[in-house]
Amino acid sequence: MKKRTGAEILLEALKKQGVEVVFGIPGGVMLHIFDEIYKSDLKFVLTRHEQGAAHAADGYARATGKVGVCLVTSGPGATNTITGIATAQMDSVPMVVITGQVVTQIIGTDAFQEADITGITRSISKHNYLVKDVEELPRVIAEAFHIAGSGRPGPVVVDLPKDVTTAQSDCCHPEKVKLRSYRPTYHGHPRQIKRAAEAIAAAKRPVIYAGGGVVISPRGATELGKMVRKADLPVAMTLMGLGCYDGTERRSLGMLGMHGTYCANMAVSACDLLIAVGARFDDRVTGDLNKFASHAKFIHIDIDPAAISKNVKIDIPIVGDAGNTLGELNKLLKGRKLAKWWQQIDNWRRKHPLGYKKQRGVIKPQQVVEEIDRLTKGQAIIATEVGQNQMWAAQFYLYQKPRQLLTSGGLGTMGYGFPAAIGAQFARPRATVINIAGDGSMQMNIQEMATAVEHKLPIKVAILNNNYLGMVRQWQEMFYGKRYSATSLAVAPDWVKLAEAYGGVGLRAKKPEDVPRVISEALRIKDRPVLMDFIVAPEEGVYPMVPPGGGLNEMILGGKK
Repeated sequence: MKKRTGAEILLEALKKQGVEVVFGIPGGVMLHIFDEIYKSDLKFVLTRHEQGAAHAADGYARATGKVGVCLVTSGPGATNTITGIATAQMDSVPMVVITGQVVTQIIGTDAFQEADITGITRSISKHNYLVKDVEELPRVIAEAFHIAGSGRPGPVVVDLPKDVTTAQSDCCHPEKVKLRSYRPTYHGHPRQIKRAAEAIAAAKRPVIYAGGGVVISPRGATELGKMVRKADLPVAMTLMGLGCYDGTERRSLGMLGMHGTYCANMAVSACDLLIAVGARFDDRVTGDLNKFASHAKFIHIDIDPAAISKNVKIDIPIVGDAGNTLGELNKLLKGRKLAKWWQQIDNWRRKHPLGYKKQRGVIKPQQVVEEIDRLTKGQAIIATEVGQNQMWAAQFYLYQKPRQLLTSGGLGTMGYGFPAAIGAQFARPRATVINIAGDGSMQMNIQEMATAVEHKLPIKVAILNNNYLGMVRQWQEMFYGKRYSATSLAVAPDWVKLAEAYGGVGLRAKKPEDVPRVISEALRIKDRPVLMDFIVAPEEGVYPMVPPGGGLNEMILGGKK
């Protein structure tokens, strides 16, 4: 093989991995790479901030299951991706972040635009590399993609010094990746699976607690559906698990946890067997651990052995991929009906369904999400920001399939949704992609409107505009005597004019009757992004709500329709 530069080898390696789209921003130490990109057919998307690039790569990955790729320069370019890397790590998103670095000879001298990105990202990435020899580059890229996309997925950082991109080599690309110390377990132990089947058969009040691992697993949602129907099991889903089971189907209890449905939280509190699949017993799900499913025996299926018994002592642990393990479990389960248990669950569902108090002449944010669900027939890809908008999107949009919801669960990153929607629209160009946003979060990466306009992306943004940092304000109302410290957004942009300034479309709804018209008009626009400014009730709260220190059965309930 003839000699090529490190930049050429990198492009070859990306092509070998099937990469079609890369998000990022160039810089001085990366110019050899960008010169090769100019000559190639690789789609490079110039974002307006490196955080936007990282979130776009994340959204691309979540929408497809493929590894998302981000390419940025050294120093501030690399450090600007930190929030995006941590977001992907917390939510197990497969991503490769390639950063530029100063030449190897001056690393550690505080050179211009130098940052120790491998040191900085060690605790927030699945793995990272500093490539010091061009001969290592093909192996490192192959390993990075393998590690990012296998086992429990996560972000991998590859730091490339400038002289590595210019050095020449005739090295070959590896056909296979061999890592002796990294061998994820994909199949659960047969004895443990048998024990789980016996426990399910004996349970009188079982509940499935399904998390993001079911969405990530290629067969996860399919096998979960088979199990639910065969054994007549109720399914409560985490925020990250929404869509792994059809939210319109009767056996779906919706989301559990701090802002979960009444029936989901009561069923988990009263169950005698909790079957956790691809979930990690996060504090936003469990509330007070001493009160969480206190009458239950626990089964936990997860591909990450470190997640099992980390927060809750597990009776039947099973390490393995969710889909593979559920597939084996389904072979052992027998059909049954749980009429008495379902009668109790349905009573809880009727007693306190999700709802809100309507107010004449005032748009309620829940109405906006309900209308989006109705007008898209539950088929859109929904990205969210973080806070009240995120919880209303989780509660009132009924996700029917995996990979419909793109949201920052573990890190809770404001500013995530819009660039993630951009990534998703590149991944799924024919899909309807909608970002449900708050007026606080939306300002954090608004510069990516230029990216969306440049590429004529028909993303819709629904801004639930209440002139507050809504979720923080709600906590101040409930627990701090309505002392609204630093949560008012009284000085805010005119969203319609801002959209138009970027070359997009701006629409506004001030009354409840405006909502369906504005959404319908936005859905008809196919050649550029649309910002929909919904002027909503300023002090509306998200309910139900489990208060700090409370158990799931100690919810504060909101109003009804």
